[in-house]
Formats: sequence, structure tokens, C-alpha cells
Amino acid sequence: MSVAKKEYKRVTVKSLVEMKRNGEKISMLTAYDYTMAKILDNANIDVLLVGDSASNVMAGHETTVPITLNEMIYHAGSVVRAIQRCLVVVDLPFGSYQSDPKEALRSAIRILKESGAHSVKLEGGKEIKDSIKRILNAGIPVMGHLGLTPQSIYKFGTYTVRAKEDEEAEKLKKDAKLLEKLGCFAIVLEKVPAKLAQEVAESLTIPVIGIGAGSGVDGQVLVTHDMLGMTHEFNPRFLRRYLNLYDDMTKAFENYITDVKSVDFPNDDEQY
Repeated sequence: MSVAKKEYKRVTVKSLVEMKRNGEKISMLTAYDYTMAKILDNANIDVLLVGDSASNVMAGHETTVPITLNEMIYHAGSVVRAIQRCLVVVDLPFGSYQSDPKEALRSAIRILKESGAHSVKLEGGKEIKDSIKRILNAGIPVMGHLGLTPQSIYKFGTYTVRAKEDEEAEKLKKDAKLLEKLGCFAIVLEKVPAKLAQEVAESLTIPVIGIGAGSGVDGQVLVTHDMLGMTHEFNPRFLRRYLNLYDDMTKAFENYITDVKSVDFPNDDEQY
């Protein structure tokens, strides 16, 4: 059943909680640059995630681990300058918050002060509660992230579905409750069974946004380059490609090259 959407001139962390309460699903996509962010904001996306997936998508790294805090701030600033409506969330990169709550706070402060972003996202539950508390105590909104946590890839050794076994599922539910209690405004659940994700979403008052977590959560997030079909090697079950830009862009580039070499471009109307 469709739900009437409320028009938000500016989406805030409170807006997301209100959306959940009203039964309106939350739309979230990634952005790393000004041009893409402007298009997404004009399309009325609710949340833009400046994800550490920039490490893969923009820099070509195998994992999200190598991206630095300075690089995240650069991408976040580019996105913030483009938007007028949506909420901007920025991933704290690997190594900037896990071991020292004071370092976590310094990292979060730098992101907000230097990029103008609205909030930060951290991966993990009980293990990083002190870092989350320190950031929240400074008045910085925090989005949690449970399930598959890509920054921990070397610990898990695989990107397969998480929390299929009872013990891990119980830990995830406890961590989700803890994140809500600490004061996180929302949680991302990545690659967990749909039934478990729905159970978690129904047990919380804060929104749960899924990626590979089924339809029973409060919203969805995808990597923009994946859903546009700009990438073509990555084909998980949860990914729906809304365009096939890889082939379309390749054809456009080939046509340009042909036109340049044949002196068809520029023609008389395309020069001064």
C-alpha cells in the first residue's frame, strides 16, 4: 500500500524518524562529487551517503580500507556544495574511530567543520560504543551500520551474508538496540537475512535502511554507480540496475572518437 509523501524543503535527522513513523520509505544513494550530487538532490533523494565506497568506485582500490580522512572530507565537501534539500551522511573511514574515542571525535568534527556535512556513519556495535557516545555528546548526529561491515573485510575474509546463524543474529539485534539507546538517528543493515532485518526494524523507533536486507526495513540504499550500470563487474542479488550506462557511455565515446578522426566534429555550426 502506498503512503502519501510529506514534502520536505530540507531533510533532517528528525525528518527520517518522522518518515518511519508515517510509514514512508526512505530513499538513500551514494554521492562523491558535485555534479552527481546536484542531479540526485534535484531528483528529491532523501539522503546522500558520502560512502567510503569512494575507495572502490572513485579510486579503484579493492576494499574500502585505504581511503583517508582527508579524502573523505574532499568528497564530502564536493557533495555538500551541490545540495539544497537532502541530508548528507559521511562515512568515518577505517582507522579514524575504532581504537580511540577522542580520535573518533576529532575525525567527526573535522568532517562537519571542513565539509559542511550533516552527520557521520560508523561501522560496528558494542565494540565502538565509546566512540559513538563521544561523538554524540558533542552534538554530532550518528548513523550506525551493522551486518556486513566492509571495513572489517580482512577479519571476515568474505562479503557473504552476515547473521545467518543464531549467535550472530542475536548479537546484531542487541547491537541495534544499543545503537538506538546510545542515540543514533538511524542504522544501515547490510547483507543480512530479510526476516532478521524486518524484525530489527520493527523493534526500533529509529529508521533502519537496508542494502541487501529485504523490503521489510524503513528505506533502501545502493551505490549510485552500481544502480546506474556504470559498473558492470559487481552483480550481487540485491542490486537492481536502473540504467546500463556502461554500454551507453562506451558507445558515446566511440562515436566521439570516430567523429573526431573523420573530421565530422566539429561541423560548421559547432565553431566560431
